[in-house]
Amino acid sequence: MTTRIGVFGANGRMGRMIVKAVAEADGVTLAAASVRAGSADLGTDAGVLAGLSPIGLSTTDRLDAVLATDVVIDFTLPDATLVHAAAAADAGTPFVTGTTGLSGEQEKTLETLSARIPLVYAPNMSVGVNLLLALVERVAAALGEPWDIEIMEMHHNRKVDAPSGTAIGLGRAAAKGRGRSFEDVAVLSREGHTGPRVPGQIGFATMRGGDVIGEHTVVFAGPAERIEIGHRAGGRHIFANGAVTAARWAAGREPGFYTMLDVLGLQESC
Repeated sequence: MTTRIGVFGANGRMGRMIVKAVAEADGVTLAAASVRAGSADLGTDAGVLAGLSPIGLSTTDRLDAVLATDVVIDFTLPDATLVHAAAAADAGTPFVTGTTGLSGEQEKTLETLSARIPLVYAPNMSVGVNLLLALVERVAAALGEPWDIEIMEMHHNRKVDAPSGTAIGLGRAAAKGRGRSFEDVAVLSREGHTGPRVPGQIGFATMRGGDVIGEHTVVFAGPAERIEIGHRAGGRHIFANGAVTAARWAAGREPGFYTMLDVLGLQESC
């Protein structure tokens, strides 16, 4: 059975890659692709936008056209994602989003909407990063608070949110492994005379520059030894491929708030 996928933001950097990934994947087909109302790309063949040969599907600005599919994928902006997710919940259409920069309140809104539809939310959809999330939780649980945790991330100079959604996700995984509330232990930045490090904190360091797609390293620093585990993205196509995998998995599933750990069957190992 072929899964019919709709893509919001088909003319964005990730949107184009997702359209390409859908076109090249087995068992799925691109059924709708949207752009903003008034966009110069409105009515353009979605395949051409993605750098492919024409596929005979023009972009639309109609939400109902995108939602009349088996599942939709959204990599847009936080406010737009919430609008699209609410419309998907009203239409009963499964929803997959990799939008980054959502606030805690916005994440809670997505979780509320997931009572009506299957909703997969993952700021990073690569297989490697999600394996890293599972590993970080287990290592944090095994080592305990005598080991300090620091998370370093670097991205390209056009990224607008910091720390990255993936870095925050790694911090949440570490806090969960320790049985702590992330909000209680996270230190997202440091400046000035901060005093000695408070035991149990999870620190973050953010770097921006060049065209770095995404690098994340989690450091566990203990007495006289240190463990470092990390991930480097070699191309954005890994996120698009993960989104298509998630969409295929979500179509027809029961309502719920899911992550890529669920999609990849890694949740049970955490």
